[in-house]
Amino acid sequence: MPALGTTMPVTGAPCWVSLVTPDPHAARSFYSQVMGWGFRGSSLGRDFSVAVADDAPVAGMGCCRGRGSAARWTPYFAVADADETADRVRERGATLAVGPARLGAGRAALAADRDGAAFGFWEGPAPAWTVGRGSAPARLDLMTRHAFEAAIFYAEIFDWAKPDRGCTVEYAQDHVVVQVAGHTVATLRGGGIESAPDPRMRPRWVVDFHVADSRATAVAAGEAGGESSPATPPLGCSKDAYIICDPSGALFTVSGPGAA
Repeated sequence: MPALGTTMPVTGAPCWVSLVTPDPHAARSFYSQVMGWGFRGSSLGRDFSVAVADDAPVAGMGCCRGRGSAARWTPYFAVADADETADRVRERGATLAVGPARLGAGRAALAADRDGAAFGFWEGPAPAWTVGRGSAPARLDLMTRHAFEAAIFYAEIFDWAKPDRGCTVEYAQDHVVVQVAGHTVATLRGGGIESAPDPRMRPRWVVDFHVADSRATAVAAGEAGGESSPATPPLGCSKDAYIICDPSGALFTVSGPGAA
């Protein structure tokens, strides 16, 4: 995760999203064409870059190497102690894949929850960046088999809903909402994964970006070598949402101005 600022993010809240891909050059070309992003270098080395919109940080991009490495979008959550969080992940039967390891001004780790959804956590300063506001993604949704079981897992990992922490959790009829100061920063949605029309939509964290015209963005994705299809509930939270798969196989969604 790029060290782009000196603010300390709210513990337990999403503080960044990053794309890992086997071909960063091709990815930069794709996202520049489709999303209109620019890119700048990172203090983490030539394999890392930062996507920007109107000169504000959107997301990170890094290179994944090795046989079987898959391109994917991954959210990072802020933690006070990466080692303690890593212990919690292991104690609850989930997978710690990488780290915690020193990265720039902080420490990062990659993990997967018990259903296989990948996520990261970050100890240290981060950009002034909040899901749903400014240049940050519009939505961050966990698509999983059972939202309430997943909520218990993540609440124990990240101390959600503790009185002295910044995150609160609300339980709705079929999903769980995580908020900071009344603002939604993540949603956990269950059901329908096995029967979803797109078999690639296994349990995973999905990053959604607001765009001015989601249909035009979907068309541009096809012209740039990717794939797109209309998103349906529970993944499609608005009628003009689209699933996009970039040329390396990383999935994300886009939604238009009418999105919730």
